[in-house]
Amino acid sequence: MPMYDYQCQECGHTFEVRATISQKTAGLKPECPTCHSDATQQLISSAMFIRSGGGGEARPMPMGCGPNMGPGCC
Repeated sequence: MPMYDYQCQECGHTFEVRATISQKTAGLKPECPTCHSDATQQLISSAMFIRSGGGGEARPMPMGCGPNMGPGCC
């Protein structure tokens, strides 16, 4: 299940929310666990994901991978 990073616009607390893609597309608006405000905004994540073979699972791409990293990097 994907994790999404959110930040509260009231108190500034940053937190993670685990939700299905269908929950996210339905308009997920989590409450801040610190101050309970619903004034939260999703943060853009720097994590990159690649598909693993079969099963449809995604896994984080190792840091430092890229076309210039040489053979065997990824």
